[in-house]
Amino acid sequence: MIERHPSGGYILEELAVGMVAEKSVPVTEDRIGLFAEASDDFNPVHMDEGFASKTAYRGRIAHGLLSASFGSAVVGTILPGAGAIYLTQTLAFHKPVRIGDVVTARITVSAIDEVSARVTLRCEGLVDGELIMDGEAVVRVPRRRKPAKA
Repeated sequence: MIERHPSGGYILEELAVGMVAEKSVPVTEDRIGLFAEASDDFNPVHMDEGFASKTAYRGRIAHGLLSASFGSAVVGTILPGAGAIYLTQTLAFHKPVRIGDVVTARITVSAIDEVSARVTLRCEGLVDGELIMDGEAVVRVPRRRKPAKA
């Protein structure tokens, strides 16, 4: 398991296949509300317990992309970190996430293309060790750090 790089991000030459970073984030009522505001997604399965209790989920569930955004936080702040730019992302959702769950976003470097400065990442979301979503991302990574300003 790696930590944040002191510079804020790993450059291409510092990455290796198999590097892993994680971040655990609690899913709260406030997070769901803020995500609904930011995304303009007020689907009642996320917002209305009365409605959601009559669905196959038998209660409210978090937005899938809210949980996926925790993986984005790992990519943008830990691995590869500052300077990484998303190019593609695939996702498959396996289980619902509920208020009170803690989602652990796990990002693993699975391939590095040194010519294009692109890195392929395995993306997983887990709750209590169970896989709730997974996919793959391709990000562009800086080749060198900007020099410090004098």
